[in-house]
Amino acid sequence: MSPRRLLPVFASGALVSLLACACIPWSVATPGLANRVAREFQRSYGVAMRVRGRTEIALLPLPRLGFSDVRLESGARDGPVLAEGGTLSLQLNLMALLGGRIDINTLSLDGAQVHLPVAEDDQRWAEPLARIGGRLATEGASHPRRVSLSRVTVTGCDPRNGTPQVARSVDVLLSWPLWSDRANLAGGFTWNDAPARFALTGLRLRDLIAGAASPFAATAEWPAGDLSAEGTGQLGGGLTLTGRGALRTRSLPETLAWAGGDVALSPFIERFGLDGSFAFADGTVMLPTVRVTAGSNLLEGAGSVSFGEGRPSVQATLAAESLNLAPLVGSLMRLFGSDRPDGGDAPEPGGSVALRPLTGGDLDLRISSGGGSLGPLLFDDLAASVLVRQGNIEASLNRARLGNGTVKGRLILAANAADAERTELRAQGSFDGLDLGEVLAGLGQDRWMMGEAQGQVLVEAGGRDAASLLGHVTGHAGFTVEGGALLGLDLSDMAHRNAAHRNGAVAPGALARRNGRTGFERAGITLRFTDGIGEIVDGSLKAASLTATLNGLVSLPERRVAARAELSLREAGVQPPMVFDVAGPWDAVTARPAGPEAGSRGEAVLAPKVLRLPATVRAYAPE
Repeated sequence: MSPRRLLPVFASGALVSLLACACIPWSVATPGLANRVAREFQRSYGVAMRVRGRTEIALLPLPRLGFSDVRLESGARDGPVLAEGGTLSLQLNLMALLGGRIDINTLSLDGAQVHLPVAEDDQRWAEPLARIGGRLATEGASHPRRVSLSRVTVTGCDPRNGTPQVARSVDVLLSWPLWSDRANLAGGFTWNDAPARFALTGLRLRDLIAGAASPFAATAEWPAGDLSAEGTGQLGGGLTLTGRGALRTRSLPETLAWAGGDVALSPFIERFGLDGSFAFADGTVMLPTVRVTAGSNLLEGAGSVSFGEGRPSVQATLAAESLNLAPLVGSLMRLFGSDRPDGGDAPEPGGSVALRPLTGGDLDLRISSGGGSLGPLLFDDLAASVLVRQGNIEASLNRARLGNGTVKGRLILAANAADAERTELRAQGSFDGLDLGEVLAGLGQDRWMMGEAQGQVLVEAGGRDAASLLGHVTGHAGFTVEGGALLGLDLSDMAHRNAAHRNGAVAPGALARRNGRTGFERAGITLRFTDGIGEIVDGSLKAASLTATLNGLVSLPERRVAARAELSLREAGVQPPMVFDVAGPWDAVTARPAGPEAGSRGEAVLAPKVLRLPATVRAYAPE
């Protein structure tokens, strides 16, 4: 082949080689290049740059510079460190470079450590951010159109309490295409050993910097939930946001533990969600219309959340068509050791009742509902309120209709002033006009007693755990049933059979008739509690042909009853009365004949299951 024909081949090969070499980054030992870029950073952004590693350069497809082991400092050299380590990559504007200027199109920082302010007076980012904002706000001013962080570790402090915080594996991309006035921000990070992703799109940065409103759309995801919002925002005079959003979490305590925050009564709430309109300004989120999901309950209303003074404050007024109260009751029972999973009689002595985990924020909540359920037990026209302050919880059941009657109550829990682990309790409640048979049937028990019931309770207690709390109960309780009946037992027939046995023993066959019925005019009991022991100071039953009395003790710590009942005919001259021992654990109270012959004929007269939330109710509460 002639040299004339070989020349184009050699020229093409040389051109390809040159293009390949231009696309491959080359390490260069040119301190002047790094110094020139450093001067541009200092002039444009108020950032001092030091390169402690190698410098790489590539010319195609666009000029690129890479600096390894970079240190960026605020202001002059030896100023507060903004970022250190890793590789800083810059893509330059070709036309500006040909004109002798350095104009950065793309900036990437990989594998570095970024330092955010560590105190309120730490102003290391103030000057760089102000200069960046000024360039963005100036029409026609050059600025990077793409900024990315990859494999970055970010250190700083929590603005709520000043504690050190570290975010790892941070990947962030800010893009602002030349052909659009909108910027998008997206990325992810690992915080508190859990990954999260976020995106913020549709921002008009120039409007935000100028103090005007900009639209936005935001999403975030973390292991226990997600958030989405869209609306408009402004930066002038502080951040303000308006729009509509939704928050969903499968576990509120898990989300709060990851985020490092807390709200009142959070241990009682698992699946939680918010959906509605919002307005944020001065650290307060207003929720003029909101739908709240708590477990299986759906409520609607309005509220607000304030993040001032390092302690969140929630206010809300909500209404629901129906409320499932079983999960809340189940959580309360577990908290106070009242529902042992092993079926034991006594509460767990080590179960702390300290209020600190429940009072991580303030709460002022008012709830109303057309109906409610506690397992199979149904309520109507329910109105309640909860007030939480630091070291104090006050819950009120303003009204609820149950079994054709009315139930009211109030519970106050307060941390002891001298011992925060000790909780002081005060509870009062009353009910009136309850159909006792309907209530027992609703609880899944036999209708062993019927009638219209009314009563009241007023007790106080204090302790560090469930057992000591029950062991210090002081107060009184009283209950009466008017115009009722005992089903499954005919006391009048029993008393007449016993009339011939003057020694007080129960006559043979007196207990055999279990299909009887005892109607009574009034039955009542009054208890006075001291240190967890309730003394039955007045227990009586009055029927047309007989009377009965009950005296004894009720132990709250041991959950047992030990009492003696006497049954007498109202006919003159009929002696002596029948005597029964009423004893046993709360969920298996029995009445047996007392006296010298009771051991050979210890047949149980009555064994109702009382004073314990039945399994049919507990089954509705989560494990």
